[in-house]
Amino acid sequence: QVQLVESGGGLVQPGGSLRLSCAASGSIFSLYGMGWYRQAPGKQRELVAHISSGGSTSYLDSVKGRFTISRDNAKNTVYLQMTSVKPEDTAVYMCNVETPYGTVLGWGQGTQVTVSS
Repeated sequence: QVQLVESGGGLVQPGGSLRLSCAASGSIFSLYGMGWYRQAPGKQRELVAHISSGGSTSYLDSVKGRFTISRDNAKNTVYLQMTSVKPEDTAVYMCNVETPYGTVLGWGQGTQVTVSS
């Protein structure tokens, strides 16, 4: 069974930085892309950043230039480096495996990011 555990969230001031981690179990981590999603209260879940199995990245327009997604296959971990954060970045952040069939795994609890002064 593949398990995903997010960590690294917390309270951060506007303009500050935060690094989120997503640790995955299982033996097929390196075969798939990974995505970071977020969901704010009353809002739909949205894809924030994606990294392919080959390392190609893409980002939600509103976070381009501020967030960076990366992965360490040896550690079965994907990261989201958040810089210059804004209050509108406040949300629960979740990771998931991206396959040709979509995000086939369920969603975990995620990690809360709160941007406030």
